[in-house]
Amino acid sequence: MTPLKPLAGLDPQHLLNKKSTYCNPHSFVDVDRLSLHYGEKSAFRDVTLSINKGCITALVGPSGCGKTSFLTCLNRLTDLTAGCHVSGRIMIGTIDVLAHGTNVIQLRRRIGMIFQKPNPFPLSIRRNLEFPLREHGMRDRAQLGTAIETSLRDVGLWDEVKDRLDSPALALSGGQQQRLCIARSLALSPEMLLMDEPCSALDPLSSGVVEDLIISLRGRYTILIVTHNLAQARRISDYAALFWVQNGAGQLVEAGPATQIFEEPRDPLTIAYVNGMRG
Repeated sequence: MTPLKPLAGLDPQHLLNKKSTYCNPHSFVDVDRLSLHYGEKSAFRDVTLSINKGCITALVGPSGCGKTSFLTCLNRLTDLTAGCHVSGRIMIGTIDVLAHGTNVIQLRRRIGMIFQKPNPFPLSIRRNLEFPLREHGMRDRAQLGTAIETSLRDVGLWDEVKDRLDSPALALSGGQQQRLCIARSLALSPEMLLMDEPCSALDPLSSGVVEDLIISLRGRYTILIVTHNLAQARRISDYAALFWVQNGAGQLVEAGPATQIFEEPRDPLTIAYVNGMRG
């Protein structure tokens, strides 16, 4: 197995020190009074939040407060759950996400999703990347080859797998599988990546490699990441938002620049949570 090492060409400390310079101060996602119900149960209620373009925004808070459910609203994965009802408004750029006429297939191409557990297809490494590209109309072999190489280079996998592209993706290590899943999303040239605890199923070394990768994508993509790891959120995020269960449903407690949330929080719940006294 290839030894784990930092992604080629990346200096993680430099990236951490310079993270704010990659952020665009302009909003890319605007969520207004968003609520989600599964039948009669509220996952979260009345969330209003803006997410800036090219930045990494971390959603933090205890389990069951609606963080993952919030993610699934943004690319309408909620459509796939029976009895799920979403109200409010989501604007991503000029797209009214919840409008009846929104092209959901194109929306999900623009808004990629990375799940907690790596989920490569039970196919070869090459086919994992070819499959979504072909589904979206790319047929030319040269174009496919270029797109595959580019996306694998973007996640630091090319040198590790270039000589075994036709080997099963499931034979890769957990960290490599997660990077392959990120590459599969990047192959479709998304504008935004939704990440649901992408490091939680990985060992510490693999987690570090994926974390460095996420930092390297700042500026090129708008990234919204759910994490229970407050140290990770501090390291990588430009902005942070705390969710909490109040009155039987998840609610947004406080949001703002990561330095403010973690160093000078204003809400008593945020103060208690970031100092380890709650949650």
